[in-house]
Amino acid sequence: MKMDSQVPNWLRWAREIHSIGKAGQYYAQNEFDRQRYQRLVEMSAEIIGSNIGLPEKHVMAALCTQDGYVTPKVDVRGAIFKAGQVLLVKEITDGLWSLPGGWADVNVAPSRMVEQEVNEETGLNVAARKIVGIYEANHDRDPINVFHSYKVLFLCDYLNGELRSSYETPELQYYSLNALPPLSTSRTCETYIMEAYKHSLDPSLPTVFD
Repeated sequence: MKMDSQVPNWLRWAREIHSIGKAGQYYAQNEFDRQRYQRLVEMSAEIIGSNIGLPEKHVMAALCTQDGYVTPKVDVRGAIFKAGQVLLVKEITDGLWSLPGGWADVNVAPSRMVEQEVNEETGLNVAARKIVGIYEANHDRDPINVFHSYKVLFLCDYLNGELRSSYETPELQYYSLNALPPLSTSRTCETYIMEAYKHSLDPSLPTVFD
């Protein structure tokens, strides 16, 4: 089952221009071509900066952190339910709440990655049961995070362990689905939580994608 993307067109265009520019720089055979592709990277920064109200140099600094051929980043999230409530963590960066998880690491399988993230942020040992959805993550709410990314949402089963906070997540709590706290929507939106809950009731449901 597919879901509609909410990424604004200007961000789509800027990301594509940036991707073309970086790929061109990576494969360019001469300095003339490299300069032309550099201009595409600069144009993408101008588009993003003008839409989010940040100086171009700040956007360029963010764009330049990813060298070579540009590919989407991957964010993994784990949904853990107990008695119809969902486990959420409070993010230290914005004071809002999300499903435990974060950016995937190199050389770690996706299922192992989400299990590791859940453990680090909550103290619980869990097992990834199934993929609820793979989403095109919309990070336009965070003006510095200009990269295209995918979000992989796992339904996880509790194994053992006691809840404990971490330096990234100073608070954590199970919440009723009809009384969710303010969400860090660039990390977790209500749609993800509700979709995961449906899968917890009926694991035979198909994975949501896009």
